Amino acid sequence: MSTTVAYLGPAGTFTEEALWLFRDHIAGEITPLPVESPSAALNAVREGRADYAVVAIENSVDGAVTSTSDALVEGGGVMIYREVELPISFAIMTRPGFALSDAKSFSTHPVAHRQVRRWLDDNLPGVDFTAASSNAAAAKAVAEGDADVAAGPRRAADLFGLDIHAEGIADMSEARTRFVLAGPVGVPTLRTGNDRTSVVFQLPNEPGTLVGALQEFAYRGVDLTRIESRPTRETANTYNFYVDLVGHIDDVPVAEALRSLWLRTTTIAFLGSWPRFGGSGEERVVDPERLDRAEQWVRAAREGTPC
Repeated sequence: MSTTVAYLGPAGTFTEEALWLFRDHIAGEITPLPVESPSAALNAVREGRADYAVVAIENSVDGAVTSTSDALVEGGGVMIYREVELPISFAIMTRPGFALSDAKSFSTHPVAHRQVRRWLDDNLPGVDFTAASSNAAAAKAVAEGDADVAAGPRRAADLFGLDIHAEGIADMSEARTRFVLAGPVGVPTLRTGNDRTSVVFQLPNEPGTLVGALQEFAYRGVDLTRIESRPTRETANTYNFYVDLVGHIDDVPVAEALRSLWLRTTTIAFLGSWPRFGGSGEERVVDPERLDRAEQWVRAAREGTPC
């Protein structure tokens, strides 16, 4: 049995590295399918050309990966099942025998470019920057003579036969990127007690609608770990609101908050509930004993017995 997994290629990207970290959660032998963008990876799932897609969703330097955020809701039909995090640092690479002092051009992914600016200022001031679709694509450009220097994973240098001049380059030493495993819509990953749930929704363009929507979580003690807005690109002044929250849709407070949120929205999409990467111990949303007592109180009120 073979399972096809789409990812931002070519081989040698951080996304490919993340793909193999999902090995234990993917049935059968993995057949990697390199594509040119997160949108293309998710579309491969929608079109049945891939069973799963691995895409970067957030990094600690620039926040959400907006191309992924947009792609998750454009066309629907996909859901998130797992996540991993990778520490991110870069190797500086050139063609064999090339001297950095002769460099006139530099290439990497735009996000990576923002993460190595200090090194560039110190070592290659004034060099021309060309954006690449991925860090591995930048390495390929160097190998083919279309750029002098690239920043990317060490594996990219090995794959394309490049020399490494520096390693561990990152303006923020603790930089990390979160990647998710997305597949066709199905039953969410089982609750673990240390979970993340994600939804995206639109609201009526009226005063107070966002505050009211967020209060549904606050009322029930559900913590939000991320909220941001993106233009819908459909109608002027309309936005998609992306929310990540602590907990699983099988947690009663989360389910109640989402049910109430549905009533406030014009559209809402459930992007999944899945285990959070890292963390320790059970992270309960609300004390389960209080939930039981609250349920008993409601039952008593319905039955007309003393509360």
